[in-house]
Amino acid sequence: MFHELQIFENPEAILLVASIIFFFSIIAGKAGFRFGLPALLLFLGVGMLFSSDGLGIQFSNPSAAQFIGMLALSIILFSGGMDTKMSEIKPIATEGVVLATVGVLLTTLITGGFIYYVFLWSTGYETLTVAESMLMAAVMSSTDSASVFSILRSKGVYLKQRLRPTLELESGSNDPMAYMLTLLIIAYIQVGGMNLQEAVLQLLVQLSVGAIAGFLLGKLAVLMINKINMDNESLSVSYTHLRAHESLYPILLLTTAFFTFSATTLCKGNGYLAVYIAGLVVGNAKIVHKKSMGTFFDGFAWLWQIVMFLTLGLLVNPHELLPVAPV
Repeated sequence: MFHELQIFENPEAILLVASIIFFFSIIAGKAGFRFGLPALLLFLGVGMLFSSDGLGIQFSNPSAAQFIGMLALSIILFSGGMDTKMSEIKPIATEGVVLATVGVLLTTLITGGFIYYVFLWSTGYETLTVAESMLMAAVMSSTDSASVFSILRSKGVYLKQRLRPTLELESGSNDPMAYMLTLLIIAYIQVGGMNLQEAVLQLLVQLSVGAIAGFLLGKLAVLMINKINMDNESLSVSYTHLRAHESLYPILLLTTAFFTFSATTLCKGNGYLAVYIAGLVVGNAKIVHKKSMGTFFDGFAWLWQIVMFLTLGLLVNPHELLPVAPV
């Protein structure tokens, strides 16, 4: 049905299908919230429902999915950083960093060993090598920041004492470690070796450049927002013009978030860590129109969470999952 639609030939039909998918996703999210089910998992399910094995949307473009995921995570991490209070994470900064680095490494090793032996026991022979098992573990070793921030935003979640800020800090800063582990294991599988010294140096550069760039660009964003006066062009400016000017501030902040991510990545740092720290700096600073910008990013982050998980769902062909479902 849907696979015959071509976006350039019939954009209205594509827009209609997209609106229907979004409608189903929102209804599923509301129903899941009522019954205590994770909304993001339901968004993934809606995407699978509309995929090639379901209602027939043909989507098999990993590059487009990667780009969508990159945009989504930039916004989600920046928004999550804005919502995190510096006063709460200071006491648990050491624990959070250890969990985001050593914790991710240990998770990869333990889970990789588990995956290797599960496949060995279930098939009777070495289905996956140790390196391939470690790669699978590395891919899922870091906490999913989109899920964590969306769950912690919900009104029904109350966590004791330091657990909430620890989860926020760990989920916002663990991507660099998982990212580097994944790249290193892929390199090891491809060439059959690994330079440990070079790997450690690359990880340190990623973390250092990401942290420094995020802090400096976050400070620059605060300075820009407070110094660029979009409101008081004249004493006779109307209320409508004031509202229009106020609406430009979230767009300016969104622009700085994208700039932080892309500039840091191009400078060999980790853009995800940088954008989270930049959001942390902005969210804990005194800036004009802070409330309206926070509201904008909350809604925008939810939009991109839906888009990202729908895209991932569309990439999945459920019939391919059946042979490996027991394992």
